[in-house]
Parts: sequence; C-alpha cells; structure tokens
Amino acid sequence: MSPRPFDLSGRTALVTGASRGIGEAIARLLAAQGARVVVSSRKLEACEEVAAAIRAEGGDAVAVAAHIGEPAAIDALFAELEAKGLVPDLLVNNAAANPYFGPMLDMGIDAYHKTVDVNIRGYWYVTQQAAKRMQQGGAIVNVASVNAERPAFGQGVYSFSKAAIVSMTQAWAKELAAQGIRVNAVLPGLTDTKFASAITQSPAILKMILPLIPQQRMAQPAEIAPAVLFLLSAEAAYITGTALPVDGGYLA
Repeated sequence: MSPRPFDLSGRTALVTGASRGIGEAIARLLAAQGARVVVSSRKLEACEEVAAAIRAEGGDAVAVAAHIGEPAAIDALFAELEAKGLVPDLLVNNAAANPYFGPMLDMGIDAYHKTVDVNIRGYWYVTQQAAKRMQQGGAIVNVASVNAERPAFGQGVYSFSKAAIVSMTQAWAKELAAQGIRVNAVLPGLTDTKFASAITQSPAILKMILPLIPQQRMAQPAEIAPAVLFLLSAEAAYITGTALPVDGGYLA
C-alpha cells in the first residue's frame, strides 16, 4: 500500500475526455493526489485551460489534444507523449460520444459509427497502446455507464457501447494481469454535465428518471472521480476486472 491513502506521487496519468465534466473532475483529483496528469481531449485550448488550472493549484499537468475516435490521432498522441518523455502508468478512458438521442430505428449510420468508433474502438486502441508501454503496477479505469446494465430509452447504441466497455474491461483485466496491470470500470449514474444535458436539462425526462434513483438526485462530476482514484490506487491492488457503480442506488 502507499504511504498515505490514495497517494499517486511519481505516477503519470493519462485522462481522455478531460476538458470538462467527469474527465476534468478526475484529472483534478488525480493531480491533487500527486499524479502528473496528461489532460487530453479533442481541443487543445480546452485541455490547456484545465491543465493550467491544475498547475495554478500546485499540481503537475500537461495538455495533449487527441480525437479518440481516430486511430491516427491516438498514434499521434502516444508519439507526442514519448517525445515529451511521458509514459503513462495510469490510464483513464473517459472520452465518449453520444451524438444521437432517439429511437434506434431512426438513427443514421454516421451517428452509429461515431458512437462506436469512440466508445468501443477508441477505448480498446488507447488501452492497447498504453498497455504496451506500461510497466508492472500499471492501472487502467474505463468510464462506462449504468446504461451498460440497464439500457436507456433513446440511447440504445450508446447503452450497448457501454456494455461492450464492461466486457472489454474484463477481457483486458484477464489478459494484462500477467503483466501486473489492473483494469477496472466505473459506471456513473445520471451526472450533471454538458454531455448529459439532453437529460439533465429536460424537466419531463428528469421527472421520470429521478424517482428511479434512491437518492433522488443526479451526481456531480466530483462525486464520480473518487471511485476512479480508488481503483487506480495501491489500495485497490487486489481488484481487477470489476465494474463499480456510482449511481445513487439506481442499479440496486
């Protein structure tokens, strides 16, 4: 175990989709616990804003842009990290796409591909490239969703892409255990983010969803981040292949 709980000093953490919402909260918390954080998302300016805020708070962070839906961009991301002398031993796959809300019968093929390319292929390829570079003791957390267990109306493809992430997490956990790398997932419930605004900004939808959550409220991004920190830390040394709900009791 670490000398103090959840200490990440000396570790380098790559967080995708870290320019806002849950990803930003995770990046800030990991930095507060001593990690050097690589803040990554599509737009460099937005990444740099988060990295600058972390540095202003006394943390260590760098910004590197990458579109996780494009394999060439992932290759470029790791090439840039290597050029900077940054080899992540912690990875948080958080970048996600959900461009369509409505019946799958009406969903266009382009929206389908965007969802799957980011949420499935992107997570798989970033994990592959990170794991090839990780040393013994590495840890990976995939941010999935409660939709992986309970598909939501209007979010069919997004939901089954998140179910694929849980299965992927288990597959990677089995394969990478021999290298001393742990792989787990976190399943956030309804969280107050711009990403989820189609739901969180709709009184009609909230009226249907909130009664299904025992705590009767949505989460804040900072309430999701501690679960990720725990699974990355030495305190979770004997945990791999799990999917941890952080959902106010929704899946209970």
